[in-house]
Amino acid sequence: MEEDRGLPVDTYTAMVNQPDNCAEIERVNILGVGVSAIRIPETLEFIACCIARHQPTYIVVASVHTIVSAYRRVAFRSLVNRAGLVTPDGMPLVLLCRRWGYPGTERVYGPDLMLAVCEQAARSGDRHFFYGGQPGVPEEVARRLQERFPGLPVAGTYSPPYRDLTPEEEEAVTSMINDAQPDVVWVALGSPRQEAWIAAHRDRLDAPVLIGVGYAFDIHSGRLPQAPRWMQRAALEWLFRLWIEPRRLWKRYLVNNPLFVILVILQILKRRLACSE
Repeated sequence: MEEDRGLPVDTYTAMVNQPDNCAEIERVNILGVGVSAIRIPETLEFIACCIARHQPTYIVVASVHTIVSAYRRVAFRSLVNRAGLVTPDGMPLVLLCRRWGYPGTERVYGPDLMLAVCEQAARSGDRHFFYGGQPGVPEEVARRLQERFPGLPVAGTYSPPYRDLTPEEEEAVTSMINDAQPDVVWVALGSPRQEAWIAAHRDRLDAPVLIGVGYAFDIHSGRLPQAPRWMQRAALEWLFRLWIEPRRLWKRYLVNNPLFVILVILQILKRRLACSE
């Protein structure tokens, strides 16, 4: 585990990339990450505001895996906390937000958020770029979304190689995205790689909003099935995904999930001790 220099686990970084003229969303400290106590409607309003004012920001759609990764690595925690929004993608995060004073918090699930934003864009004309996924996946995502939401403006698609790009390739990709003039760039590289890419490119891209959604590309392209709604509501989607991709996800769920529970219990106990003093 990376040594934490100056950022206590029970606080989160105040350096938030919050647009000045868009509504500020309250955050709940979960293992040092400020998770936005929010629902999809407020997320849509936030995105629309950033686009209208052309104010650059990025959104982290946070799962338990994201929070544990941020707990373990100071640099990653810092870039997550600098996001304009850190939405609760996993039900455990929603339940903790509700427990700690925000009963109206709802799950902002990446695939559902993508559908809601694209439905809004089909009316507003906001342009979307799809970056990431295996070859052919971003194109299929764009095709299916345009079929579902006629009039959705697609600025472009790109599936990068699964390796670090050379400086020349990075420059070419940045220019390609900027030349396409999107309002929203969807990034699906898997967490924490996609969040690192977004933070590194935030100041190089002209698009107002960058959003990391990972798994959403696989769902909306039809590459992977989606968990039934009852499993999502019961916080059991992780079990469905483990069954679908055991080799890739066993460590994430069988190691990170129990660790998350232990760390949250310790945080709750620490809060109670602080209140009793």
